[in-house]
Amino acid sequence: MTGAASERAHIVVSGMIAAVPHHGGATWAVLQYLLGFARLGHDVTFVEELDPSGLDPDRAGSIDYMRAVAERFGLRERWALLGAGTRETAGLGYEDVRRIAHGADMLVNISGSLTDEELLDPIPVRVYLDLDPAFNQLWQASGIDMRFGPHTHFVTVGQAIGTPECPVPTCGHEWIPTVPPVVLEHWPRADRMEGPGAGAFTTVGNWRGYGSVEHQGEHYGQKAHSMRTLMEIPARTDAALRPALDIHPDETPDLEALERNGWELLDPRTVAHDPDSYREFVAGSLAEFGVAKSGYVLSRCGWFSDRSACYLASGRPVLAQDTGFARWLPAGEGLLAFTGTDDAVAGIEAVRSDYDRHSAAARRLAEEHLDSDTVLARLLERIGGAA
Repeated sequence: MTGAASERAHIVVSGMIAAVPHHGGATWAVLQYLLGFARLGHDVTFVEELDPSGLDPDRAGSIDYMRAVAERFGLRERWALLGAGTRETAGLGYEDVRRIAHGADMLVNISGSLTDEELLDPIPVRVYLDLDPAFNQLWQASGIDMRFGPHTHFVTVGQAIGTPECPVPTCGHEWIPTVPPVVLEHWPRADRMEGPGAGAFTTVGNWRGYGSVEHQGEHYGQKAHSMRTLMEIPARTDAALRPALDIHPDETPDLEALERNGWELLDPRTVAHDPDSYREFVAGSLAEFGVAKSGYVLSRCGWFSDRSACYLASGRPVLAQDTGFARWLPAGEGLLAFTGTDDAVAGIEAVRSDYDRHSAAARRLAEEHLDSDTVLARLLERIGGAA
């Protein structure tokens, strides 16, 4: 890469699609980059490294899901699933992938998920793409290897990483900030509300993702920790709140509290089991009520959700827990930030009282600030400038 985003490049993207099949939102988080780079005229190949059991013919769920996504979005013959530590693949063969790596200009490696040195080493520009800011850096600082080592550039959706306002360590790297891109041609403004989210504030997410982390006496936790401080919101409004939460049935106290307080839980495996159903659920909703992991909130890292970007593009207003993102994205119309129960309730009523204005502003914000054409072209320029 010479730094000019207009030059045609071959970009390898690695992330998780097959490893978490039937998680439509997680699939879209990767697709925005694959489809967005292709829209800019670049050649794109997707390579995912996963547990070798995922390639077992008797457990073909991962392969079938990946193949369906590839066919749905025009990625035929441009993807490979690689069994970690082996040369076993689905899709493209290993030698084909190795040949592509030797001719590639850039690797965009989401959370360092691709580790095969034969594929990494030949690519001159190796970008670590951090979609989980604060956690990746804090785990690395605590001694857990987050696979930073092989990379030449570091990109994060945590806008504040490396600034004085954010206490998260940089781990000795200069982090290039970016916002989550959304490919607007795949996310048109919705014209009607229907389905399980119709007329409701919705979202899609995990109650718990993975381990929390302690740093300098502070606990950087999960969405569960944030939600527990907001339990009484449904009792304070007559608006419907229907989050599609992946929450384990053994989380009995939390499930009882959610039900007792009036949260109408939906099953994400039903409403968002693939990219199309996820898009339909988002577009069919009234708005998003987005709760952040407590670690994002505490760190003030500026994280903004790729899911919220999809709501905004669909013309669905977003009421999101504040992580400091309002320093980089215009909040107040279409996108509203809240810190606690009182202003969350006020935000719900503000959206409902002037819905058409907030809906139009949501789409406008996506067009002006999150359009993949602009976001990814700018990102490539910044990576090239830092080379």
